Parts: sequence; structure tokens; C-alpha cells
Amino acid sequence: MGSTVPEIIALGEPMAEFAAAERGRLSTVRTFHRGWGGDTSNFIVAAARLGGSCGYMTRVGGDEFGRSFLDLWRREGVDASRVIVEPEGRTAVYFIALDQDGRHSFTYYRAGSPASRLGPADLDATYLGAARLVHTSGITQAISASARDAAVAAMAIARARGVTVSYDANVRPGLMAVEQLREIVTDAFGRADLVFLSSEDASHLFGPLAADEVVARVLERGPTIVVLRQGPRGCTVATRDGRRVHVDGWRVEAVDATGAGDAFNAGFVLEWLRGASPEAAARFANAVGALTTLGPGAVMPIPTRDQVEQFMLQRT
Repeated sequence: MGSTVPEIIALGEPMAEFAAAERGRLSTVRTFHRGWGGDTSNFIVAAARLGGSCGYMTRVGGDEFGRSFLDLWRREGVDASRVIVEPEGRTAVYFIALDQDGRHSFTYYRAGSPASRLGPADLDATYLGAARLVHTSGITQAISASARDAAVAAMAIARARGVTVSYDANVRPGLMAVEQLREIVTDAFGRADLVFLSSEDASHLFGPLAADEVVARVLERGPTIVVLRQGPRGCTVATRDGRRVHVDGWRVEAVDATGAGDAFNAGFVLEWLRGASPEAAARFANAVGALTTLGPGAVMPIPTRDQVEQFMLQRT
């Protein structure tokens, strides 16, 4: 067990990633880039690569993919001392296909994964309560009832001990009916201090609303800060004290947006914890997200802090 509790702890589902190296249907693709995915794992790897003190809580299999994640977190400096390894478990897998027009589609094999068996009993309350920020997501809540309970319990432990709760909506209708997801996610908004969601999430939750209306709806639930990610256009940031600002994105020739939102969240959290204003944190996060689109897969292209700062300096 680690002796020092990280400042940032994430809870959720890691997934082994196979990204098609050529265009076409999965049935015709012969070559894949093997990587790592899972929204909260992407987040914590990005936070560590950007210089944060980070830890992760989940369950993985004792298979090659589970071991690969343990190796990844070790290389990136993420504390995995609270990761539970199921010797006979099979870590979840997903495939990314690229059609002839350059659009991505995802195929998941995650039913019955070790992460889906994560439950409240797996949580170390002392570990969570000593962090500065705990992060989880709507995907974590949607993969199983026990994982949903674990996420709610983690948020409750954090709030009770004065730890900031960060939450990404990540609404995935493929995992659960939209009506049920809407109930679960909007409830979580009320348990969080810092809420992230994408324009796609907002459309699932609220229908066709303008950005200002979306952030107002989320703020009604009680968080301190809401960040609406809007892809290449940047993001809208709103705070409980009435501030609203749109922060423009950075122009890049995107290759693959997989994991860019997760990396964005990490960039925002790190800058905000360092004392940056929400606007300054959003500008940094936009750069992190943009740079993460410049290579294939969720993890490989995530930049370091030096790369982000150099990119921003060159564009100023």
C-alpha cells in the first residue's frame, strides 16, 4: 500500500484499446494499434503526465491486459496500490473503427469485466478522504449497479471530508436507457463540485439547448463550476457566482479525438488546483485536448506539461 496519498484520485473502468490502423469495417480491418482506454483511466494518466500526483481505484483482470494497465500506471507515476486484481478476471476491451469518411465508431466487450464488479466495499475511505480531488463519471455509474454504488459512495466520502468532487457526465446510451442515465447523471451533478460535460452529453440530457442554458441547468443542481466542452470550438465555463465565459479552442489538424475530453478534464483540474482561474484553466485544458487529437488512440498522444506550455507559447 502506498504511504503517501495522491492529490488526485480517479475511480472507474479501464479498457484495453484496439484502434484500426486502416479504414473500413472491423470485419475487414487486419491491423490495429494496441493501446489503453477507459474515461477515468485516460483522465488519471493525463493528470499524471501533466505533472499531477495521482492515484487510481478499480478492478482489473490478472490477464495480459490487466497487467498491461498496471505497467502503464507504474510508468506514468499513477499510484495503483488500491487497484484490485482478479486473478481469473478478463479486463474489458474495445475496438475503434474508422470509416471511409474518417468517422470513428466503437465496439465494446465489457460485460462482466472486473471493473463492473467494483463496489463500495472496495473503497479505502482514508485514502479517498486524504486527497484534494476525487474524480468519477457517468460511464462508471452505467457499467453496473455495484459500480454505480461505488461512485456514489466515493463522492459521499469525499464531500464528507472536504475533498473536491469532479464528475464527467459521459452519457453513453449504449450502456443504459437515456431516461435512466438522465436520472443518474443529473443526481450526480448535485453530488459534485466540478462538473464536465460535452455538447453531445448535453443533447442527451436536455435536448437542443444553447450553451448558456445547458450550464445554467447543471448549476441548478448545485456544483460550483460547470464546464461544457464544445470540441474544436472550445468550451463554456460557468460558476455559481454568476460568471459565464466562452473560451475558444486551438486550431489543429485532428487525427483522432478519442480520449481528448478526458485529457481536457485533467488539464482543467490540474490548473484549477494550482490556483488558476476557471478561464485560465479552460484555456490550458483546451490546449491539452487539442494536442491529444494529434495521434491515434486515447493515451499515446496525451501531451506533457512542457509540450502544452510550448504549444500555447507558440500560438500566442
